[in-house]
This record gives sequence, structure tokens and C-alpha cells, in this order.
Amino acid sequence: MNIKVQGFNLTSNYGLKSTQDRLDRQNKRDTKVAFFEGQKEKLKEMKADSLEDIARKLDMLQSYNDQIDAAKKEYNHSQMFRAMDEAREKAEKIKEQAEKYAPKTAEERIEDMIEEATGTDENEGMMSEMLDELSDAAEEMQEAIEENMQKTTETLEENLSEMVAEAELVPDGAGVTAANVDLEDDSNIKLYKKIDVYV
Repeated sequence: MNIKVQGFNLTSNYGLKSTQDRLDRQNKRDTKVAFFEGQKEKLKEMKADSLEDIARKLDMLQSYNDQIDAAKKEYNHSQMFRAMDEAREKAEKIKEQAEKYAPKTAEERIEDMIEEATGTDENEGMMSEMLDELSDAAEEMQEAIEENMQKTTETLEENLSEMVAEAELVPDGAGVTAANVDLEDDSNIKLYKKIDVYV
């Protein structure tokens, strides 16, 4: 059932081209049928005085009925193909949606990652953000390394000066030598400090 509201069709499948084509064919058929039905009504009003007029009137009536039947057959014939057209159109729309949401292949995922990483004109992309973060982290790391190196140097100098002072206080022969110092014992010598550096 079709409802027309000031030129607007209310149908269940609006938007499909095949549906619009069907409605156009239906309107064309209805127009033809209405025309020939009107001609038949005019034949009823026509007076026939002779047998020839009656025969001509019957021939015209038969011709109008044939034209109405031909219009209906043409519409019915086109309706068979309409169902196939609508099915094809719906299948194409479903295929488009399926392709849109289909799982991506490894190559497509790589392409998407490259696009995301390099970015577009609208945004800088993930790669530039990562490079900015990496350069900031490298600067922070460099500062931390310089601070640790300075602290280590100061600690070494202090420990060395303490060892020299202790060596001067100890009587001769009882000084610190490599032979009587246990290098593995941290309590005796704290010259080295462990530094973790991540680059």
C-alpha cells in the first residue's frame, strides 16, 4: 500500500533505487489503465444507430480492454525483475557494510598503523608525539646522568681525601696497602657506586 502526501511517498523501502523505479512503473500503469477506462466510459455514452456503429464500438471496447491488459502484463513482467533488482541492491548495501566492518588483513593493519603514525594534515600523528616525548625523556636522562656523574665524582674525591688523611695518621708500615685491603668488602672501601643508565 502506498500513501502519497503532497508528492511524498510513504513506503517501507524508500531510498532504494529499485523501489523508486517500481513506483514509477506502477504510476505509469495506473495512468494507462485510467486513460483506457475513461475511454470505455466515453464509449458507453456514444450512440450507435447502426450495426456498423455497434461493431465499431465493440471493436474499440475490445481494443481498450486489450490495451489495459497489455499495460497490466507489462507491469507484472517488470515486477518479476524488480524483485531481483531490489535483492541485488540490498545485497550490494550489505556487502558494503560487511566490507566496512570486516576484519582487516595484516597488510591493511600495517597500512592503518603507518597512516596513524605519520598522521595527516589535520593532526600531527602518533609518530611526532612519540618523537617529542622521546626527546624530552632523552634530555631528562642526560640531566640525570650529569647529576649522578657529578655526585659520584664528588663522592670519589671525598673518599680519596679521607683515605689519604687516614694513611697519614697511621704509623709507617701499618698503612693501607693493596695487600691488606679486602676489595670485595664494601665496608672498607666505598669508592664505587652503582649507576643504572637507560638509553
